[in-house]
Amino acid sequence: MSDKNNKITQAMPDGGLPRREFLKYSAAAATFAGAFSLGLPMPGWAEQATPKAGGTLRMGLAGGSTTDSRDPGTWADTFTFVGFSAVYNTLSEISVDGTAIPELAERWESTPDAKVWTFFLRQGVTFHDGKSLDAGDVVASIQHHLGEKSTSAAKTVLGDVAVVRAQDAATVVFELHSGNADFPYVVADYHLVIMPAKDGAADWQAGTGTGGYRLKHFEPGVRMDLVRSPDYWKPGRAHFASAELLSIADGAARVNALVTGQVDVINKVDLKTVALLKRNPQLVIEETKGAQHYTFPMLCDAAQFQDNNVRLALKHAIDRQALLTSVLYGYGQIGNDHPIQPGSRFINTALEQRVYDADKARFYLKQAGMDSLKVRLQASDAAYTGAVDASVLFKEQARKAGIDIDVVREPADGFFTNVWMKQPFTTSFWYSSLTADRMFSIGYAKGAAWNETHWDNPRFNQLLNAARGEMNAPLRQEMYNEMQALCRDDGGAIVPLFASSVAARSRRVMHGGVTAPYGELDGLRLIERWWQA
Repeated sequence: MSDKNNKITQAMPDGGLPRREFLKYSAAAATFAGAFSLGLPMPGWAEQATPKAGGTLRMGLAGGSTTDSRDPGTWADTFTFVGFSAVYNTLSEISVDGTAIPELAERWESTPDAKVWTFFLRQGVTFHDGKSLDAGDVVASIQHHLGEKSTSAAKTVLGDVAVVRAQDAATVVFELHSGNADFPYVVADYHLVIMPAKDGAADWQAGTGTGGYRLKHFEPGVRMDLVRSPDYWKPGRAHFASAELLSIADGAARVNALVTGQVDVINKVDLKTVALLKRNPQLVIEETKGAQHYTFPMLCDAAQFQDNNVRLALKHAIDRQALLTSVLYGYGQIGNDHPIQPGSRFINTALEQRVYDADKARFYLKQAGMDSLKVRLQASDAAYTGAVDASVLFKEQARKAGIDIDVVREPADGFFTNVWMKQPFTTSFWYSSLTADRMFSIGYAKGAAWNETHWDNPRFNQLLNAARGEMNAPLRQEMYNEMQALCRDDGGAIVPLFASSVAARSRRVMHGGVTAPYGELDGLRLIERWWQA
Protein backbone atom coordinates (compact mmCIF):
# COMPACT_ATOMS: atom_id res chain seq x y z
CA MET A 1 0.00 0.00 0.00
CA SER A 2 1.97 2.94 -1.28
CA ASP A 3 -0.08 5.63 0.39
CA LYS A 4 -0.38 3.67 3.62
CA ASN A 5 1.46 6.20 5.77
CA ASN A 6 -0.84 8.96 4.62
CA LYS A 7 -4.11 7.11 5.05
CA ILE A 8 -5.33 9.28 7.91
CA THR A 9 -4.15 12.65 6.67
CA GLN A 10 -5.41 12.35 3.09
CA ALA A 11 -8.95 13.52 3.77
CA MET A 12 -11.77 13.14 1.31
CA PRO A 13 -13.92 16.14 0.39
CA ASP A 14 -16.72 14.86 2.64
CA GLY A 15 -14.42 14.44 5.62
CA GLY A 16 -14.08 10.66 5.37
CA LEU A 17 -10.98 8.55 4.87
CA PRO A 18 -9.06 8.38 1.59
CA ARG A 19 -10.38 6.63 -1.45
CA ARG A 20 -7.93 3.70 -1.31
CA GLU A 21 -8.98 2.93 2.26
CA PHE A 22 -12.70 3.43 1.69
CA LEU A 23 -12.77 0.93 -1.15
CA LYS A 24 -11.79 -1.81 1.29
CA TYR A 25 -15.12 -1.80 3.00
CA SER A 26 -17.75 -1.50 0.30
CA ALA A 27 -20.35 -3.95 1.55
CA ALA A 28 -21.50 -6.72 -0.76
CA ALA A 29 -25.08 -6.70 -1.95
CA ALA A 30 -27.75 -8.30 -4.10
CA THR A 31 -31.39 -7.51 -4.86
CA PHE A 32 -33.99 -7.80 -2.12
CA ALA A 33 -37.69 -8.22 -2.69
CA GLY A 34 -39.93 -7.24 0.24
CA ALA A 35 -39.49 -8.60 3.74
CA PHE A 36 -36.63 -11.08 4.22
CA SER A 37 -36.25 -13.60 7.00
CA LEU A 38 -33.81 -16.48 7.35
CA GLY A 39 -32.50 -18.64 10.16
CA LEU A 40 -28.78 -19.12 10.61
CA PRO A 41 -27.75 -22.03 8.36
CA MET A 42 -25.20 -24.65 9.14
CA PRO A 43 -22.15 -23.98 6.95
CA GLY A 44 -22.30 -25.67 3.56
CA TRP A 45 -18.71 -26.88 3.75
CA ALA A 46 -19.63 -29.25 6.60
CA GLU A 47 -21.00 -31.54 3.89
CA GLN A 48 -17.53 -31.97 2.44
CA ALA A 49 -15.40 -32.25 5.56
CA THR A 50 -15.93 -32.58 9.29
CA PRO A 51 -14.45 -29.60 11.15
CA LYS A 52 -11.87 -30.44 13.78
CA ALA A 53 -11.70 -28.43 17.00
CA GLY A 54 -8.45 -27.13 18.44
CA GLY A 55 -5.10 -25.90 17.23
CA THR A 56 -3.78 -22.43 16.43
CA LEU A 57 -4.29 -20.62 13.14
CA ARG A 58 -1.19 -18.57 12.28
CA MET A 59 -1.47 -15.88 9.61
CA GLY A 60 1.10 -13.62 7.95
CA LEU A 61 -0.89 -10.76 6.46
CA ALA A 62 -0.24 -7.65 4.44
CA GLY A 63 -2.27 -4.62 5.41
CA GLY A 64 -1.18 -3.95 8.98
CA SER A 65 -0.19 -0.46 10.10
CA THR A 66 1.08 1.22 13.25
CA THR A 67 -1.89 3.60 12.92
CA ASP A 68 -4.39 0.74 13.35
CA SER A 69 -6.59 0.88 16.44
CA ARG A 70 -9.50 -0.87 18.14
CA ASP A 71 -11.87 1.77 16.81
CA PRO A 72 -13.81 0.12 13.95
CA GLY A 73 -14.17 3.48 12.23
CA THR A 74 -10.41 3.44 11.55
CA TRP A 75 -10.05 -0.11 10.23
CA ALA A 76 -8.56 0.25 6.79
CA ASP A 77 -6.99 -2.96 5.56
CA THR A 78 -6.92 -6.74 5.66
CA PHE A 79 -5.11 -7.14 9.00
CA THR A 80 -7.74 -5.37 11.10
CA PHE A 81 -10.64 -6.63 8.99
CA VAL A 82 -9.63 -10.29 9.43
CA GLY A 83 -8.71 -10.04 13.10
CA PHE A 84 -11.65 -8.05 14.37
CA SER A 85 -14.15 -9.95 12.20
CA ALA A 86 -13.42 -12.87 14.54
CA VAL A 87 -13.93 -10.74 17.68
CA TYR A 88 -17.19 -9.09 16.67
CA ASN A 89 -20.37 -9.84 14.75
CA THR A 90 -22.57 -7.64 12.56
CA LEU A 91 -26.34 -7.58 12.14
CA SER A 92 -26.07 -9.55 8.92
CA GLU A 93 -23.36 -11.65 7.34
CA ILE A 94 -22.43 -12.28 3.72
CA SER A 95 -22.57 -16.01 3.17
CA VAL A 96 -20.28 -18.07 0.94
CA ASP A 97 -22.84 -17.82 -1.86
CA GLY A 98 -22.71 -14.02 -1.78
CA THR A 99 -26.11 -13.50 -0.18
CA ALA A 100 -26.89 -11.75 3.10
CA ILE A 101 -27.97 -13.98 5.96
CA PRO A 102 -28.88 -13.03 9.52
CA GLU A 103 -26.14 -12.88 12.13
CA LEU A 104 -26.93 -10.86 15.27
CA ALA A 105 -30.30 -10.07 13.72
CA GLU A 106 -32.35 -13.25 13.40
CA ARG A 107 -34.59 -11.65 10.76
CA TRP A 108 -35.55 -8.31 9.21
CA GLU A 109 -38.31 -6.72 7.21
CA SER A 110 -38.92 -3.49 5.31
CA THR A 111 -41.71 -1.22 4.22
CA PRO A 112 -42.75 -1.58 0.55
CA ASP A 113 -40.69 1.47 -0.41
CA ALA A 114 -37.56 0.08 1.32
CA LYS A 115 -37.21 3.27 3.38
CA VAL A 116 -37.81 1.74 6.82
CA TRP A 117 -35.99 -1.43 7.86
CA THR A 118 -36.72 -3.29 11.09
CA PHE A 119 -34.17 -5.74 12.52
CA PHE A 120 -35.20 -8.29 15.16
CA LEU A 121 -32.25 -9.28 17.34
CA ARG A 122 -31.22 -12.82 18.15
CA GLN A 123 -31.92 -13.73 21.77
CA GLY A 124 -29.42 -15.29 24.18
CA VAL A 125 -26.34 -13.61 22.71
CA THR A 126 -23.81 -12.21 25.19
CA PHE A 127 -20.65 -10.14 24.91
CA HIS A 128 -17.35 -11.59 26.08
CA ASP A 129 -17.78 -9.80 29.43
CA GLY A 130 -21.14 -11.48 30.03
CA LYS A 131 -23.37 -8.54 29.11
CA SER A 132 -26.49 -9.51 27.14
CA LEU A 133 -26.89 -8.00 23.67
CA ASP A 134 -29.77 -5.54 23.33
CA ALA A 135 -30.99 -2.88 20.94
CA GLY A 136 -29.16 -0.13 22.82
CA ASP A 137 -25.85 -1.74 21.89
CA VAL A 138 -26.81 -1.78 18.21
CA VAL A 139 -27.97 1.84 18.21
CA ALA A 140 -24.78 3.02 19.95
CA SER A 141 -22.60 0.99 17.57
CA ILE A 142 -24.24 2.47 14.46
CA GLN A 143 -24.26 6.02 15.85
CA HIS A 144 -20.53 5.68 16.45
CA HIS A 145 -20.09 6.15 12.69
CA LEU A 146 -22.67 8.92 12.21
CA GLY A 147 -22.73 12.64 12.85
CA GLU A 148 -21.02 15.68 11.38
CA LYS A 149 -17.88 15.20 13.47
CA SER A 150 -17.49 11.53 12.60
CA THR A 151 -14.29 10.59 10.78
CA SER A 152 -15.32 6.94 10.49
CA ALA A 153 -14.50 5.11 7.30
CA ALA A 154 -18.10 3.81 7.35
CA LYS A 155 -19.74 7.23 7.49
CA THR A 156 -20.38 7.26 3.76
CA VAL A 157 -21.70 3.68 3.81
CA LEU A 158 -24.43 4.85 6.21
CA GLY A 159 -25.23 7.95 4.18
CA ASP A 160 -28.83 6.82 3.63
CA VAL A 161 -29.55 6.54 7.36
CA ALA A 162 -31.69 9.36 8.74
CA VAL A 163 -32.57 7.76 12.10
CA VAL A 164 -31.60 4.59 13.96
CA ARG A 165 -33.62 3.85 17.08
CA ALA A 166 -34.52 1.07 19.48
CA GLN A 167 -38.17 0.12 19.18
CA ASP A 168 -37.76 -2.16 22.19
CA ALA A 169 -34.93 -4.12 23.77
CA ALA A 170 -34.87 -6.64 20.91
CA THR A 171 -35.83 -4.50 17.91
CA VAL A 172 -33.92 -1.85 15.99
CA VAL A 173 -35.45 0.43 13.34
CA PHE A 174 -33.53 2.23 10.59
CA GLU A 175 -35.27 5.08 8.79
CA LEU A 176 -33.58 5.99 5.50
CA HIS A 177 -33.64 9.21 3.49
CA SER A 178 -34.57 7.19 0.41
CA GLY A 179 -35.37 3.57 -0.34
CA ASN A 180 -32.50 1.10 -0.47
CA ALA A 181 -33.30 -2.49 -1.42
CA ASP A 182 -29.75 -3.51 -0.48
CA PHE A 183 -29.76 -2.20 3.08
CA PRO A 184 -29.36 -5.59 4.81
CA TYR A 185 -26.10 -5.94 2.90
CA VAL A 186 -24.98 -2.49 3.99
CA VAL A 187 -25.11 -3.45 7.69
CA ALA A 188 -22.86 -6.44 6.96
CA ASP A 189 -20.01 -3.97 6.36
CA TYR A 190 -16.85 -4.96 8.24
CA HIS A 191 -16.79 -1.67 10.15
CA LEU A 192 -20.35 -1.92 11.43
CA VAL A 193 -19.60 -4.42 14.18
CA ILE A 194 -21.79 -4.39 17.26
CA MET A 195 -20.05 -3.22 20.43
CA PRO A 196 -21.38 -2.95 23.98
CA ALA A 197 -22.90 0.39 24.92
CA LYS A 198 -21.44 2.29 27.85
CA ASP A 199 -23.12 5.48 29.01
CA GLY A 200 -25.00 5.60 25.70
CA ALA A 201 -21.88 5.34 23.51
CA ALA A 202 -20.15 2.38 21.90
CA ASP A 203 -17.31 1.10 24.07
CA TRP A 204 -14.77 0.37 21.35
CA GLN A 205 -11.78 0.73 23.67
CA ALA A 206 -12.64 -2.49 25.50
CA GLY A 207 -12.26 -4.67 22.40
CA THR A 208 -15.21 -6.72 23.65
CA GLY A 209 -17.49 -8.34 21.10
CA THR A 210 -19.92 -11.21 20.63
CA GLY A 211 -17.70 -13.07 18.17
CA GLY A 212 -16.09 -16.48 18.34
CA TYR A 213 -12.78 -15.13 19.66
CA ARG A 214 -11.70 -12.84 22.46
CA LEU A 215 -8.98 -10.24 21.96
CA LYS A 216 -5.96 -11.29 24.02
CA HIS A 217 -3.27 -8.97 22.64
CA PHE A 218 -3.14 -6.26 19.99
CA GLU A 219 0.01 -4.42 18.92
CA PRO A 220 -0.86 -2.18 15.94
CA GLY A 221 1.19 -2.93 12.87
CA VAL A 222 2.82 -5.93 14.56
CA ARG A 223 0.49 -8.67 15.79
CA MET A 224 -2.88 -9.69 17.19
CA ASP A 225 -3.58 -12.71 19.41
CA LEU A 226 -7.03 -14.23 19.83
CA VAL A 227 -8.44 -17.03 22.00
CA ARG A 228 -11.70 -18.87 21.39
CA SER A 229 -14.71 -17.72 23.38
CA PRO A 230 -16.01 -20.79 25.25
CA ASP A 231 -19.63 -19.68 25.05
CA TYR A 232 -19.85 -18.63 21.39
CA TRP A 233 -23.49 -18.56 20.38
CA LYS A 234 -23.11 -19.59 16.73
CA PRO A 235 -23.18 -23.35 15.96
CA GLY A 236 -20.65 -24.95 13.65
CA ARG A 237 -18.17 -22.07 13.75
CA ALA A 238 -14.94 -20.97 15.50
CA HIS A 239 -13.04 -24.27 15.50
CA PHE A 240 -9.50 -23.10 16.32
CA ALA A 241 -8.52 -22.79 19.98
CA SER A 242 -6.58 -19.64 19.16
CA ALA A 243 -5.38 -17.46 16.31
CA GLU A 244 -2.24 -15.39 15.73
CA LEU A 245 -2.02 -12.60 13.16
CA LEU A 246 1.41 -11.28 12.18
CA SER A 247 1.75 -8.13 10.11
CA ILE A 248 4.22 -8.91 7.30
CA ALA A 249 4.32 -6.08 4.76
CA ASP A 250 6.98 -7.51 2.44
CA GLY A 251 5.65 -10.01 -0.09
CA ALA A 252 8.81 -12.10 -0.21
CA ALA A 253 8.89 -12.28 3.58
CA ARG A 254 5.29 -13.53 3.63
CA VAL A 255 6.08 -16.29 1.15
CA ASN A 256 9.16 -17.28 3.14
CA ALA A 257 7.14 -17.42 6.38
CA LEU A 258 4.65 -19.78 4.73
CA VAL A 259 7.23 -22.02 3.07
CA THR A 260 9.26 -22.38 6.27
CA GLY A 261 6.19 -23.17 8.36
CA GLN A 262 6.18 -20.03 10.49
CA VAL A 263 2.62 -19.27 9.39
CA ASP A 264 -0.25 -21.26 7.92
CA VAL A 265 -1.87 -18.63 5.69
CA ILE A 266 -0.68 -15.58 3.75
CA ASN A 267 -2.52 -13.10 1.55
CA LYS A 268 -1.61 -10.98 -1.47
CA VAL A 269 0.72 -13.52 -3.04
CA ASP A 270 3.03 -12.06 -5.69
CA LEU A 271 1.64 -13.56 -8.91
CA LYS A 272 5.16 -14.18 -10.18
CA THR A 273 5.65 -16.71 -7.37
CA VAL A 274 2.39 -18.64 -7.71
CA ALA A 275 3.75 -21.25 -10.11
CA LEU A 276 6.64 -21.97 -7.74
CA LEU A 277 4.35 -22.28 -4.72
CA LYS A 278 2.08 -24.68 -6.61
CA ARG A 279 4.97 -27.13 -6.89
CA ASN A 280 5.04 -27.50 -3.12
CA PRO A 281 2.64 -30.35 -2.23
CA GLN A 282 2.16 -28.93 1.26
CA LEU A 283 0.69 -25.65 -0.01
CA VAL A 284 -2.62 -24.67 -1.61
CA ILE A 285 -3.34 -21.52 -3.66
CA GLU A 286 -6.63 -19.80 -2.79
CA GLU A 287 -8.02 -17.63 -5.61
CA THR A 288 -11.02 -15.33 -5.24
CA LYS A 289 -12.12 -14.25 -8.71
CA GLY A 290 -13.27 -10.71 -9.47
CA ALA A 291 -12.02 -9.29 -6.18
CA GLN A 292 -10.98 -6.00 -7.80
CA HIS A 293 -10.90 -4.35 -11.18
CA TYR A 294 -8.39 -2.16 -12.94
CA THR A 295 -9.25 0.97 -14.88
CA PHE A 296 -7.76 3.58 -17.19
CA PRO A 297 -10.03 6.56 -16.38
CA MET A 298 -10.38 9.37 -18.93
CA LEU A 299 -11.77 12.68 -17.68
CA CYS A 300 -14.86 13.28 -19.80
CA ASP A 301 -14.67 17.03 -19.21
CA ALA A 302 -11.06 17.24 -20.43
CA ALA A 303 -10.82 18.70 -23.93
CA GLN A 304 -9.24 15.62 -25.52
CA PHE A 305 -11.88 13.21 -24.14
CA GLN A 306 -15.09 15.21 -24.46
CA ASP A 307 -15.89 13.47 -27.74
CA ASN A 308 -17.11 9.96 -26.95
CA ASN A 309 -15.67 8.78 -30.27
CA VAL A 310 -12.20 9.34 -28.85
CA ARG A 311 -13.09 7.36 -25.75
CA LEU A 312 -14.46 4.52 -27.90
CA ALA A 313 -11.31 4.53 -30.03
CA LEU A 314 -9.16 3.95 -26.96
CA LYS A 315 -11.53 1.26 -25.65
CA HIS A 316 -11.09 -0.69 -28.88
CA ALA A 317 -7.32 -0.15 -28.94
CA ILE A 318 -6.51 -2.25 -25.87
CA ASP A 319 -5.87 -6.01 -25.99
CA ARG A 320 -7.52 -7.27 -22.83
CA GLN A 321 -6.54 -10.91 -23.30
CA ALA A 322 -2.88 -9.96 -23.67
CA LEU A 323 -3.04 -7.93 -20.46
CA LEU A 324 -4.68 -10.81 -18.62
CA THR A 325 -1.87 -13.12 -19.65
CA SER A 326 1.05 -10.72 -19.20
CA VAL A 327 0.03 -8.67 -16.16
CA LEU A 328 -2.14 -11.06 -14.17
CA TYR A 329 -0.55 -14.35 -15.30
CA GLY A 330 -4.09 -15.54 -15.95
CA TYR A 331 -5.34 -14.78 -12.42
CA GLY A 332 -8.29 -12.67 -13.41
CA GLN A 333 -11.00 -12.12 -15.98
CA ILE A 334 -11.49 -9.80 -18.93
CA GLY A 335 -13.45 -6.61 -18.30
CA ASN A 336 -16.03 -4.98 -20.55
CA ASP A 337 -15.72 -1.29 -19.62
CA HIS A 338 -18.22 -1.40 -16.76
CA PRO A 339 -17.60 -2.21 -13.07
CA ILE A 340 -19.90 -5.20 -12.48
CA GLN A 341 -17.71 -8.26 -12.10
CA PRO A 342 -18.26 -11.55 -13.93
CA GLY A 343 -20.26 -13.88 -11.74
CA SER A 344 -22.23 -11.11 -10.07
CA ARG A 345 -25.97 -11.68 -9.98
CA PHE A 346 -26.29 -8.25 -11.61
CA ILE A 347 -24.03 -8.92 -14.59
CA ASN A 348 -25.53 -8.12 -18.00
CA THR A 349 -24.96 -11.45 -19.72
CA ALA A 350 -26.39 -10.18 -23.02
CA LEU A 351 -23.86 -7.37 -23.37
CA GLU A 352 -21.39 -8.12 -26.15
CA GLN A 353 -17.80 -8.41 -24.98
CA ARG A 354 -15.57 -5.67 -26.38
CA VAL A 355 -12.42 -6.98 -28.05
CA TYR A 356 -9.22 -5.55 -29.44
CA ASP A 357 -9.94 -4.10 -32.88
CA ALA A 358 -7.44 -1.60 -34.29
CA ASP A 359 -9.59 -0.98 -37.39
CA LYS A 360 -12.60 -0.08 -35.26
CA ALA A 361 -10.42 2.22 -33.17
CA ARG A 362 -9.34 4.02 -36.37
CA PHE A 363 -13.00 4.25 -37.42
CA TYR A 364 -13.93 6.05 -34.22
CA LEU A 365 -10.97 8.41 -34.59
CA LYS A 366 -12.27 9.35 -38.04
CA GLN A 367 -15.71 9.89 -36.54
CA ALA A 368 -14.00 12.38 -34.25
CA GLY A 369 -12.36 14.04 -37.25
CA MET A 370 -8.89 12.64 -36.55
CA ASP A 371 -6.40 10.53 -38.46
CA SER A 372 -4.29 9.93 -35.37
CA LEU A 373 -4.28 10.69 -31.66
CA LYS A 374 -1.59 11.47 -29.12
CA VAL A 375 -2.39 11.29 -25.40
CA ARG A 376 -0.42 11.19 -22.18
CA LEU A 377 -1.12 8.37 -19.73
CA GLN A 378 0.13 9.01 -16.19
CA ALA A 379 0.71 5.60 -14.63
CA SER A 380 1.80 4.34 -11.24
CA ASP A 381 2.00 1.00 -9.50
CA ALA A 382 0.23 2.75 -6.65
CA ALA A 383 -2.90 1.70 -8.51
CA TYR A 384 -1.88 -1.98 -8.61
CA THR A 385 1.24 -4.04 -9.08
CA GLY A 386 1.91 -4.06 -12.80
CA ALA A 387 -0.01 -0.87 -13.65
CA VAL A 388 3.01 0.66 -15.37
CA ASP A 389 3.69 -2.56 -17.29
CA ALA A 390 0.03 -2.66 -18.35
CA SER A 391 0.28 0.94 -19.56
CA VAL A 392 3.34 0.17 -21.68
CA LEU A 393 1.55 -2.82 -23.23
CA PHE A 394 -1.46 -0.60 -23.94
CA LYS A 395 0.88 1.86 -25.67
CA GLU A 396 2.19 -0.84 -27.98
CA GLN A 397 -1.28 -2.18 -28.76
CA ALA A 398 -2.75 1.24 -29.49
CA ARG A 399 0.03 2.14 -31.93
CA LYS A 400 -1.57 -0.10 -34.56
CA ALA A 401 -4.67 2.08 -34.42
CA GLY A 402 -2.74 5.30 -34.99
CA ILE A 403 -2.83 6.20 -31.29
CA ASP A 404 0.39 7.38 -29.65
CA ILE A 405 0.25 6.96 -25.85
CA ASP A 406 3.00 8.73 -23.95
CA VAL A 407 3.33 6.70 -20.73
CA VAL A 408 4.58 8.86 -17.85
CA ARG A 409 5.60 6.91 -14.76
CA GLU A 410 4.44 8.68 -11.61
CA PRO A 411 5.78 8.00 -8.09
CA ALA A 412 3.55 5.91 -5.87
CA ASP A 413 3.73 8.38 -3.02
CA GLY A 414 0.82 10.78 -3.33
CA PHE A 415 -0.45 9.38 -6.63
CA PHE A 416 -4.07 9.26 -5.51
CA THR A 417 -3.78 12.73 -4.02
CA ASN A 418 -1.91 14.58 -6.75
CA VAL A 419 -2.58 12.75 -10.02
CA TRP A 420 -5.71 10.61 -9.91
CA MET A 421 -8.87 12.54 -10.85
CA LYS A 422 -6.72 15.60 -11.56
CA GLN A 423 -4.94 14.54 -14.75
CA PRO A 424 -6.91 13.59 -17.89
CA PHE A 425 -5.69 9.98 -18.30
CA THR A 426 -4.37 7.81 -15.46
CA THR A 427 -4.28 4.31 -13.99
CA SER A 428 -6.63 3.28 -11.19
CA PHE A 429 -8.27 0.34 -9.42
CA TRP A 430 -11.38 -0.53 -7.43
CA TYR A 431 -12.25 -3.24 -4.95
CA SER A 432 -15.28 -4.88 -6.46
CA SER A 433 -18.66 -4.95 -4.77
CA LEU A 434 -21.47 -7.45 -5.11
CA THR A 435 -23.70 -4.40 -4.80
CA ALA A 436 -24.24 -2.80 -8.17
CA ASP A 437 -25.74 0.26 -6.50
CA ARG A 438 -22.68 0.72 -4.28
CA MET A 439 -20.23 0.51 -7.15
CA PHE A 440 -22.22 2.79 -9.43
CA SER A 441 -22.96 5.29 -6.65
CA ILE A 442 -19.39 5.87 -5.51
CA GLY A 443 -17.65 5.75 -8.89
CA TYR A 444 -20.05 6.67 -11.68
CA ALA A 445 -22.88 8.88 -10.39
CA LYS A 446 -22.92 12.60 -11.10
CA GLY A 447 -21.17 14.46 -8.30
CA ALA A 448 -19.88 11.32 -6.55
CA ALA A 449 -16.69 12.03 -4.61
CA TRP A 450 -14.83 9.34 -6.57
CA ASN A 451 -16.39 9.71 -10.01
CA GLU A 452 -12.93 9.27 -11.47
CA THR A 453 -13.96 10.19 -15.02
CA HIS A 454 -16.19 13.20 -14.19
CA TRP A 455 -18.85 11.37 -16.22
CA ASP A 456 -22.35 12.83 -16.25
CA ASN A 457 -24.95 10.81 -18.12
CA PRO A 458 -28.52 11.94 -17.29
CA ARG A 459 -30.09 8.62 -18.22
CA PHE A 460 -27.61 6.71 -16.06
CA ASN A 461 -28.23 8.97 -13.07
CA GLN A 462 -31.99 8.60 -13.48
CA LEU A 463 -31.73 4.81 -13.58
CA LEU A 464 -29.41 4.74 -10.57
CA ASN A 465 -31.89 6.58 -8.36
CA ALA A 466 -34.80 4.47 -9.58
CA ALA A 467 -33.03 1.14 -9.16
CA ARG A 468 -31.83 1.77 -5.60
CA GLY A 469 -35.27 1.46 -4.07
CA GLU A 470 -36.80 -0.91 -6.61
CA MET A 471 -38.01 -4.06 -4.86
CA ASN A 472 -39.05 -5.83 -8.07
CA ALA A 473 -35.94 -7.90 -8.82
CA PRO A 474 -36.46 -8.45 -12.58
CA LEU A 475 -37.18 -4.75 -13.15
CA ARG A 476 -34.13 -3.79 -11.13
CA GLN A 477 -32.01 -6.16 -13.22
CA GLU A 478 -33.25 -4.49 -16.41
CA MET A 479 -32.15 -1.13 -15.04
CA TYR A 480 -28.70 -2.43 -14.13
CA ASN A 481 -28.37 -4.04 -17.55
CA GLU A 482 -28.96 -0.69 -19.24
CA MET A 483 -26.59 1.06 -16.85
CA GLN A 484 -23.78 -1.35 -17.70
CA ALA A 485 -24.35 -0.72 -21.40
CA LEU A 486 -24.22 3.03 -20.81
CA CYS A 487 -20.93 2.69 -18.95
CA ARG A 488 -19.46 0.55 -21.70
CA ASP A 489 -20.58 2.69 -24.64
CA ASP A 490 -20.51 6.21 -23.21
CA GLY A 491 -18.53 6.18 -19.97
CA GLY A 492 -15.01 7.44 -19.50
CA ALA A 493 -13.49 4.36 -17.86
CA ILE A 494 -11.63 1.67 -19.74
CA VAL A 495 -12.08 -1.47 -17.60
CA PRO A 496 -9.84 -4.12 -19.16
CA LEU A 497 -9.42 -6.54 -16.25
CA PHE A 498 -10.97 -7.99 -13.13
CA ALA A 499 -8.15 -9.24 -10.95
CA SER A 500 -8.31 -12.19 -8.58
CA SER A 501 -7.28 -12.02 -4.95
CA VAL A 502 -4.62 -14.70 -4.49
CA ALA A 503 -3.73 -16.15 -1.10
CA ALA A 504 -1.95 -19.34 -0.05
CA ARG A 505 -2.37 -21.77 2.83
CA SER A 506 -0.63 -24.74 4.31
CA ARG A 507 -2.44 -28.07 4.23
CA ARG A 508 -2.26 -27.90 8.03
CA VAL A 509 -5.47 -25.89 7.80
CA MET A 510 -8.49 -26.50 5.62
CA HIS A 511 -12.00 -25.51 4.69
CA GLY A 512 -14.83 -27.36 3.01
CA GLY A 513 -13.94 -26.42 -0.56
CA VAL A 514 -16.24 -23.41 -0.97
CA THR A 515 -15.13 -19.93 0.04
CA ALA A 516 -16.80 -16.55 -0.25
CA PRO A 517 -16.88 -15.17 -3.82
CA TYR A 518 -15.72 -11.68 -2.84
CA GLY A 519 -12.89 -9.95 -1.01
CA GLU A 520 -10.14 -12.26 0.16
CA LEU A 521 -9.58 -15.03 2.70
CA ASP A 522 -13.13 -16.35 2.63
CA GLY A 523 -14.70 -12.93 2.83
CA LEU A 524 -12.24 -12.11 5.65
CA ARG A 525 -13.93 -14.76 7.83
CA LEU A 526 -11.32 -17.54 7.67
CA ILE A 527 -10.64 -17.50 11.43
CA GLU A 528 -14.26 -18.43 12.13
CA ARG A 529 -14.87 -20.65 9.11
CA TRP A 530 -11.68 -22.72 8.69
CA TRP A 531 -10.20 -25.43 10.94
CA GLN A 532 -7.09 -27.45 11.69
CA ALA A 533 -6.50 -30.43 9.38
